[in-house]
Amino acid sequence: MDSTRVTEQPTSFERPQPGVDPADPRGALLRTPAPARAPGTGAALPVQGRSGGEPPASGATPPGTVAPGGTGQDPAAVDPGSEHSQPGAGQGAGPDAHRPRPAPEGIPVQPAAGQGRAGHAAPDGTERRSGQVTQPGRPTPMRRDGDRLRFVGAATRRIARGIDLDEIVMGLCRATVPTFSDAILVYLRDPLPVGDERPTGPLVLRLRRTDRIPAERDTEGGFLPVAAPPEPSELDSVGEELCTVRPGSALAEVLRGVRPVFTDAPAARAALPELLGEDGASVVPDGQRAILAPLRGRRRVIGAALFLRRPERLPFEADDLLVAAQLATHSALGIDKAVLYGREAYIADELQRTMLPETLPRCTGVRLASRYLPAAETARVGGDWYDAIPLPGSRVALVVGDVMGHSMTSAAIMGQLRTTAQTLAGLDLPPQEVLHHLDEQAQRLGVDRMATCLYAVYDPVSHRITIANAGHPPPILLELGGRAEVLRVPAGAPIGVGGVDFEAVELDAPAGATLLLYTDGLVESRLRDVWTGIEQLREKLAATAQLTGPDHPPPLEALCDEVLDMLGPGDRDDDIALLAARFDGIAPNDVAYWFLEPEDAAPGRARRLARRALTRWGLEELSDSVELLVSEVVTNAVRYATRPVTLRLLRTDVLRCEVGDDVPQLPRLRQARATDEGGRGLYLVNRLARRWGATRLSTGKVVWFELNHG
Repeated sequence: MDSTRVTEQPTSFERPQPGVDPADPRGALLRTPAPARAPGTGAALPVQGRSGGEPPASGATPPGTVAPGGTGQDPAAVDPGSEHSQPGAGQGAGPDAHRPRPAPEGIPVQPAAGQGRAGHAAPDGTERRSGQVTQPGRPTPMRRDGDRLRFVGAATRRIARGIDLDEIVMGLCRATVPTFSDAILVYLRDPLPVGDERPTGPLVLRLRRTDRIPAERDTEGGFLPVAAPPEPSELDSVGEELCTVRPGSALAEVLRGVRPVFTDAPAARAALPELLGEDGASVVPDGQRAILAPLRGRRRVIGAALFLRRPERLPFEADDLLVAAQLATHSALGIDKAVLYGREAYIADELQRTMLPETLPRCTGVRLASRYLPAAETARVGGDWYDAIPLPGSRVALVVGDVMGHSMTSAAIMGQLRTTAQTLAGLDLPPQEVLHHLDEQAQRLGVDRMATCLYAVYDPVSHRITIANAGHPPPILLELGGRAEVLRVPAGAPIGVGGVDFEAVELDAPAGATLLLYTDGLVESRLRDVWTGIEQLREKLAATAQLTGPDHPPPLEALCDEVLDMLGPGDRDDDIALLAARFDGIAPNDVAYWFLEPEDAAPGRARRLARRALTRWGLEELSDSVELLVSEVVTNAVRYATRPVTLRLLRTDVLRCEVGDDVPQLPRLRQARATDEGGRGLYLVNRLARRWGATRLSTGKVVWFELNHG
């Protein structure tokens, strides 16, 4: 048939048809639209044939039609609901009026008005072409090529809407039931291979989804109210959860053939028990009422779909195999892409998760909370990061940064800069020096590797914070009384520019205050500039603090949620990193600090000073353990030190002892031999202390340990 001569009715299959419940998620049934009449006349429009041949000569009767004189009926009274009717033709048409073309063999001509249409039920319920009695509310069979084309187009569009695996499989099921079949079973390979991966092990199919007509429909095409559960159908028992395809079996041969087949074929009938089990295969309707369609992706068969019709419905036709093939092909390719998309999304999520802190550390004198939001669901990785790094002397470094862009490349650069910042923080460098080295590292990574960063060091003993900025939005300090202030920090140039100097400022950090570090995605969007967003953020913090009163700061987690609530629907142009720090500090009467000369008497003096401090704090029960551990650590320090050794005790939720010297070599725990006179000091520290560690400083090192107290 010459497809260029076919005229299709421009009625979308997806548009709700008359008499169909628009809320039905399974799609409309194939029903005849309302009759169309020519303007100004009461007559219906004539039939247009579907053949690509030339129109017959004047006075000739097209093959397969009834001449007007044979029935006494005007040609204009033919079926007005035909999908090939043309406007402007009928009685009284001029000599240039379009005349019907002959219908090709096998496609019936639309019956006259008042008669049942070909392929539809007559008033007595008899189907015209097959002679079978149709039940009210059952989906009408697709007898015309135009029906099939519209159905395939609508079904493939519905399948193509899906992004993930479940959406694609659901789209296939909802598009085919009940229009094409009464039930469908979708089996997929378990596990599904990704891309060019070569599957290992036997071929195992798992029933991914099944769909059936849930209830009887009324004559108008809607759902009848269900007062009781519907009667179980024999199709409800079809299908097993898992199926192992044996090499060389009938099912393996059908899957290898790729093309859909009717299950009444010998090979397909032999494959059903392997796919559905003996019980399931026995209830599959006889005849051409089941189609087994392999699902082949780009490289290999990834599953199978089984389309079923009940015995009371018309069987499938040969052309329905082509429909099943189209559905299977689109579904398989969509599943292939969904699996690849899922793998990429998993990699992106894992990359972003590993680039950011899994948990924030518990630091002395400060409480922390954080949030991260990607730019969009389809862009799960970005260049924003935050970090909290414990430093010697109970200090903590607070870092927030933003690499330009939100892609995999930005995330990779962000990971390298974050690792570099952690390494530099471990060297206890000043904030401005850390940014200087980050700038050099960004230039080594390549050209146009731009980033902004803010690096702050908080000291809970002195209640001071030192901040250096590299082109990042300024932090906001929320004081205990509810006053919110944008800190005046020199902006500096972004990291990666090169040849610039960074400046640090030291500010007060009173107890009870909250410092908020954030990236520009929180305050800047297409709807507002960055400074407008910063002012709105400041006002939001102040308003939130008023809710808890002047003497009680808002909880950190709730404060972070309130900050994110200020984002509107159009305010998510970039990913967002947020780090909030509540400064508790350490009271001066909870700190004891001494200098010890590097001499043999230093360990004894350190024991006496520690005992006095514990007695003042009411921690006499820890005296024996603290004196022993202090003596061992101070002995190691004075053995190699050339300058005075520092000893500091801090009382917080734990008792912390810090011993500093000017020797950069870090002590290592080792197992002393029975003949060794030394080497057991750190072993005792490791056994008695809650935690211990050693950190290298720019001027030497600090060895510390912690003990629990009541």
